[in-house]
Amino acid sequence: MLRQFVLALPAMFFLAGCGAESGSLPVSKSLTPEKVASIAVTIKNKYPNLSSDLREKVLTTVVQSIDNMVFVEGGQFDMGDFGWACKYDETDVCTWPCGQEPEELCHISRNGDDDFVHSVNLSSYYLSKYQATLADFDIFFVANGKPLYDAEDRKRKDLESLYLPNLPAPTQSWQEAKDYCTWIGSLSGYEVDLPTEAQWEFAARNRGQHILFPTDTGSLDYGKNFPFENEEENFPVNRFAPNPMGFYGMAGNSTDWVNDWYGENYYKVSPVDNPQGPGSGEKKIRRGSTTLEAPLFAAALVRRWPEELVQKYHSSDTSFRCAIQSSKPL
Repeated sequence: MLRQFVLALPAMFFLAGCGAESGSLPVSKSLTPEKVASIAVTIKNKYPNLSSDLREKVLTTVVQSIDNMVFVEGGQFDMGDFGWACKYDETDVCTWPCGQEPEELCHISRNGDDDFVHSVNLSSYYLSKYQATLADFDIFFVANGKPLYDAEDRKRKDLESLYLPNLPAPTQSWQEAKDYCTWIGSLSGYEVDLPTEAQWEFAARNRGQHILFPTDTGSLDYGKNFPFENEEENFPVNRFAPNPMGFYGMAGNSTDWVNDWYGENYYKVSPVDNPQGPGSGEKKIRRGSTTLEAPLFAAALVRRWPEELVQKYHSSDTSFRCAIQSSKPL
């Protein structure tokens, strides 16, 4: 008993020395107690006027965001519309190239900006297994003194299902998604940002494999790993099983903002190593697909959505997930 007490003393003194608030430290799956205590101090110093209760919620949000990160070992893959059999059963998808020559395959997406298949080599990185949730986004808004969006609509009983805390965070602008991720980074001390377009596709395709759907099986099992065809509303970020790499909701719920500017012909000039997209542009890129587009456009692994930087309102069609832009272990 005495030995256990002595061993516990250094951590106790560390927490007290850093000024962490007693009883406010969540248990992390990936961070040491000392790191969590350090984040707590950063939050207390940045937000001295917030209540201790709200600071605890910010701390929990940051820690959970880091815990949700999945390590993606880097590697090479052929990015772009690699093609698929012109006819296939989405509930029992064939193995690429489905017994055909690659040049005989049909395009997966209807857009031409992803047709140029090109080699990409990525360094390792981390990507969140979940999209940011509405609850996460609310904490971000409140902590930074911003009014909650749709405040009046949230009071309506008939709209309750649109504002559940575990739904994907609806954004109005790309900048909101960017700011949320860098906010998590500033408080945690990690290089948190939006993923690049190449990082998103590499993870959705199980490290660049030739697959059609980002589900647990690679096929669609309606109601079990993919929404029913008549569903119109968004659903919780963890409703279905993840893909083999551990990522949830890569299609059929909300799309994800990525960091890259959109360039229609960028794939033809993209560098091989860690492409970042054009240096400038007028639109940013979303990846994935929404519930309303399923299942016709559910094969969203290669399709690119150019989008205006600011939309008219906070849309459930457009969410995001954060990445840690570092190959170093946490």
